[in-house]
Amino acid sequence: MTTGVRCMIMRGGSSKGAYFLRDDLPANPRERDDLLLRIMGSGDARQIDGVGGAHPLTSKVAIVGTGTNGADVDFLFLQLGVEENAVSDRQNCGNLLAGVGPFAVERGLIDVAADAENAVITIFMENTDSTATSTFPTTDGVPTYTGGTAISGVPGLASAVRLTFDGIAGS
Repeated sequence: MTTGVRCMIMRGGSSKGAYFLRDDLPANPRERDDLLLRIMGSGDARQIDGVGGAHPLTSKVAIVGTGTNGADVDFLFLQLGVEENAVSDRQNCGNLLAGVGPFAVERGLIDVAADAENAVITIFMENTDSTATSTFPTTDGVPTYTGGTAISGVPGLASAVRLTFDGIAGS
């Protein structure tokens, strides 16, 4: 890719990651992973030549696309290595999941009415073939990021994002 790729850096919970639209990345997983490793700066402990934060909590990627399986949006979580050039999709990340709804609204995948106090978005989590619902405040149809919610270990306050996991009995 010589024209670049759009990315949004967001904090979700106690993690920070790079959020991408699925359609902005190569469809081939190997090409996509190679690109993401370069974007994050993986292979270097400082990730100096990328947007990664030199720690596993800040070397995460969310790929979001138009929903399938009855959900509003799809979410693929990728954990990228810091010092090693590794990409894993073996787990989910609830922290980055918290940013998927606001990201989907910011990037125009979901429209929220201007008079709505909250957005309610269903998210299909590709890593675990499961669904969650994200509820977060909005103002004039866009996410409201300021609020009074604190997270232990994270400085400052922000608006709350409530996540409800569907069909988790027995899991």
